[in-house]
Amino acid sequence: MPPLKKQPAPRREAAVFKALGHPARLQVVNKLADGERCVCDLVELTGLGWSTVSRHLTVLKSVGVIEDEKRGLQVFYRLKLPCVARFAACLREAGENQDVTITLGSCCSGS
Repeated sequence: MPPLKKQPAPRREAAVFKALGHPARLQVVNKLADGERCVCDLVELTGLGWSTVSRHLTVLKSVGVIEDEKRGLQVFYRLKLPCVARFAACLREAGENQDVTITLGSCCSGS
């Protein structure tokens, strides 16, 4: 299978949706919407073990949702696609029966 960047857009988009299809990964995305975090913060947030959180982060990173930066012994993660956090927020609002307005535009403008 070709690398994700070389695959047709529908396959890349489906891969992102699949990566977001786990509650722990959505928790991570929602937390990273507030700014970058170290792995230790994400372990505490999810209540999962280090290796499990690491696997979830690998899934999100492999499809380009997040990126990381190693600083000394710590690794910090941040959103690479901030639109996924906005999409998750939209879903929460719609689930709370709030009116939701969607404006299409560039996902990553300003980043």
